[in-house]
Amino acid sequence: MSVFTEVSREQLEIFLQGFELGRLVDYSGIAGGSENSNFFVNCSSGDYVLTLVERGDVQALPFFVELLECLHQAGLSVPYAIADRRGECLHQLNGRPALLQPRLPGRHVEQPDPAHCEAVGRWLAKLHKATVDTPLARPSERGLEWMLSETRQQLPACSGKQAALLEELLAVLARWQQHDPGLPRALLHADLFRDNVMFDGHHLSGVIDFYNAASGWTLYDVAIATNDWCLNADASLDPRRTRALLAGYASLRVFTPAEHACWPDMLRIAALRFWLSRQLAADQHSGQHGVLVKDPAHFMRVMEQHRNIDIGLPLAL
Repeated sequence: MSVFTEVSREQLEIFLQGFELGRLVDYSGIAGGSENSNFFVNCSSGDYVLTLVERGDVQALPFFVELLECLHQAGLSVPYAIADRRGECLHQLNGRPALLQPRLPGRHVEQPDPAHCEAVGRWLAKLHKATVDTPLARPSERGLEWMLSETRQQLPACSGKQAALLEELLAVLARWQQHDPGLPRALLHADLFRDNVMFDGHHLSGVIDFYNAASGWTLYDVAIATNDWCLNADASLDPRRTRALLAGYASLRVFTPAEHACWPDMLRIAALRFWLSRQLAADQHSGQHGVLVKDPAHFMRVMEQHRNIDIGLPLAL
């Protein structure tokens, strides 16, 4: 269970007195997260999720609250922050910033089919269309500069094929840093993995965990999702699921020529980002009780498979 900061029942009961949610019935830590402490909270008024923010820029929390309210108003099913009796959405609990949000219906899908993937693509396009013109903005904590720096630090520990692969991607990162490829931009979820999406059957009923959300290239968001929703067991792309996700997205927002040109490299860069973050987490938390450390080797395999991409973005009709 990934809970970095424990919360006692007494502490939670006192915290909930500030809200109009009734009495606490039960609560439990949520397994699966790797960066924040999350708890299911059942009150007499309904079910909620409590998040204690463990890392990142605390000053950015108002951005997350405003973004989620923007998406909620746009009709996307997201866990917007619940205000307390004084109208405040940001709180403190056990020395950590705390947010209380509705628990969304549905459940995670472990084995997605093309229909699930198409729904994910459509949801991403809705997110990007809803935020393309918003004044909200936030730089990514794990953007090009971070990837360049961290890849250079990791490179000496690698050899052979892995070192060659990282060298190739360093060249791509440096090229994009020096010459912007001119890709469309909006606000990104930037972590749209299966464990952050809820389905009721084939209906996408909710998306959670926006703590990596930032301004950026929309194609990067598509690549991140594709790298989780559309992989075979050997980390290669499944053609049917990949085409379904991309078609779902393109049904609401057409891909540009620049995006077509960058697609193969973007898939590898998206995999590199999560290889780096998992490798850093493994170095920091390996063997630490109660902390889930996800396997960084998985995304190295993804990067290797993506050296040859034969599934392009759908053409505009």
